[in-house]
Amino acid sequence: MSIRQYYPGAKLGVVCKVFGRTRQAWYKQRWAIDNTDVRDAILLEHVQEVRKDIPRIGTRKLHHLLAPVFEEHKIQIGRDKFFDLLAEHSMLVRRRKRRKAITTDSNHPFYKYPNLIRDLEVTRPNHVWVSDITYLRLMNGFGYLSLVTDAYSRKIVGYCLYPTLERIGPLKAAEMAIAHYTRNRNQPLVHHSDRGLQYCCADYTGLMEQHDISISMTENGDPYENAIAERMNGILKHQFGLNQTFRNFTEAMQTVDKAIATYNNIYPHGSCDYLTPEQAHTKQGKLSSKWKRKQIETTVN
Repeated sequence: MSIRQYYPGAKLGVVCKVFGRTRQAWYKQRWAIDNTDVRDAILLEHVQEVRKDIPRIGTRKLHHLLAPVFEEHKIQIGRDKFFDLLAEHSMLVRRRKRRKAITTDSNHPFYKYPNLIRDLEVTRPNHVWVSDITYLRLMNGFGYLSLVTDAYSRKIVGYCLYPTLERIGPLKAAEMAIAHYTRNRNQPLVHHSDRGLQYCCADYTGLMEQHDISISMTENGDPYENAIAERMNGILKHQFGLNQTFRNFTEAMQTVDKAIATYNNIYPHGSCDYLTPEQAHTKQGKLSSKWKRKQIETTVN
């Protein structure tokens, strides 16, 4: 509450004199308060705009995406203050853990390939692709999303949402990736996945061999052996709203299409110097990582 609100009937000059302040100091404080309110309104409006496309994007990436807004409006606000602003308005995101569907069946007679990427330094697009299957919840069951992600740029180069765990979904995702496989075509490419039936079957390994793509697989079931693919599942679910329950398969497919297009072209990736995956896919050489291990975002609903 301001001094004018405490003493509504008194003249400003008298009140300032009693408290040992000048008129200029009062006006400066009043302007600062008003200016902060305007700043907050601008920022919150832009946060809501970004979250129309990326519903659960975190504070650090929001702060990065809104840098042009800060510059346009001459706003100076650090990440901590920005975090506090979102917390004050209940706009932080909460991670949810729910029952999982099983997507990997490694109990099969097919050959399981060794891990070729354990000590490999990835330095270009189309050097290593990582693949995985994750589930989406439908009102009447599950849909299964197969992803092929470029390990260098983190771009999703192939995907397919399929109603069952048959090999057709992963095959379609791989075929999409291969159809757009043009850059660095004359250099070696490794495809890495878990040891699930879908990736070990003859149809899938045959497709890789047909296009001279080396085959690599996890060896002990540790999720860190396919960490990039696991991380991709989490990003799409927790930041792009794919962890909701969809009314039907069509609604899920439409949401997946939009989420992946937005992710590839708008999302600033912490593992790629905050470039979007599409931008990173045009680069070569080592990209700096902005990602910090064990970073936890306090959450408010």
